[in-house]
Amino acid sequence: MATLKFRVRSNANKHVSIAAILSVGRDKVYELKTGLTINPKDWSKTTGRPKQNNPENKNLNADLQKLETFVLNRLNIDSSKGVEPGSLWLENIINECFGRSNASAGNRLDSHIQYIIDNAATRRVKGRSKLGISENRIKTYKTFKRIIEEYQTVIRKPILLTEISKPFVERFTNWLLNVKKYSILYSGKTLDNLKGCCLDAMSMEIPVHKYVPQIESFTEADEDRYIVTLSFDELEKIKNAKISGMALINARKWILIGCEIGQRAGDLLKLTTDNIRYKGGNMYIDLIQEKGKKHVTVGVINPDIINIIENEFPYAISLQKLNEYIKAVALESGLDQKIEGRKMDKKSKRKVLGYYPKCDLITGHSFRRSFASNYYKRIPTPIIMGITGHEKESTFLKYINKREDKDANADLFMQFYQQIQRDNRPVLKKVL
Repeated sequence: MATLKFRVRSNANKHVSIAAILSVGRDKVYELKTGLTINPKDWSKTTGRPKQNNPENKNLNADLQKLETFVLNRLNIDSSKGVEPGSLWLENIINECFGRSNASAGNRLDSHIQYIIDNAATRRVKGRSKLGISENRIKTYKTFKRIIEEYQTVIRKPILLTEISKPFVERFTNWLLNVKKYSILYSGKTLDNLKGCCLDAMSMEIPVHKYVPQIESFTEADEDRYIVTLSFDELEKIKNAKISGMALINARKWILIGCEIGQRAGDLLKLTTDNIRYKGGNMYIDLIQEKGKKHVTVGVINPDIINIIENEFPYAISLQKLNEYIKAVALESGLDQKIEGRKMDKKSKRKVLGYYPKCDLITGHSFRRSFASNYYKRIPTPIIMGITGHEKESTFLKYINKREDKDANADLFMQFYQQIQRDNRPVLKKVL
């Protein structure tokens, strides 16, 4: 059971610091100054508290009681979230209890991340006139802050923006990959967030280390990326499979729509019949993508998808539930062949590379990739990119794990050129 006790180490006839001692288990004892002082003659070694011999000591005792309750309550809350207590954690909690600002708060990395979170609604985003960052981006910052706070407990000190040097980045990267066992992709994105936060601080004229602009991220090599998609044949199997249960039938509808309109699962699941319109007898879906706030219009021509949208529109479902149900739909559709990929391990909570039934690897992320992969080379790439929301062809090709096919681009140019020539060919008319 965790305890918080107090003690005075000096017998001098003057005010000295009162120390707090937090014990959370064997070899996990942390001692820190509380910022409160007392004359040792007014301290009771028996009770470990001030003697109740004057109003000043009674108020001091009340402050220590407040601190004890505050620390132990926060310990319970943070421990339930997986946060490891330590000296830095205790320092922050003591300061929070008494409303003090942490030392060097203006130059601390975690403080600046919190500043970004607190001011999310009024932050400017490059390329957008509207103020504010998205809810997903806020979640990313909160997750990044938790990672930084955990690393601070490991190194037992706050991370200052002026200390983010090349050696620091190398040690942090090693911790992400080899200790936390995060994937190459996730670790690379964490470094992106580190650099982004530091550059943001620099733009506000907050001192940062001169190495910050040189921080380099990384990503998976093409041969290490495993993309799971559903081909047209597999979608046909899903469409025709005998599936029982309303939840799975509903999930099947989301799968079929998702693989036909090429949107992220989060945007897909927000669709309602209000997003549908008609022009010239054709069906269109209008939406605003959450990431980048890009306005997208998708034309729907597949008669099966039109029928689902018009007559059997699926009911709303969470992404978590969808990811659970689509695996069952894929299994009942016979998509159980083993393929190479990464699957979440429940014990380590990390994705492990191996061979698994394909139905176990399909998620909501597969829909947009399936659309892009299925229509690649069937439809001009810029048109597909306009639907998926990709701005660079290089990013799009990496998304579907394809290399640029220069011959295909040349062939497409010649086809269009020949069509232009046919359209512009002069026609002889008989003159009477």
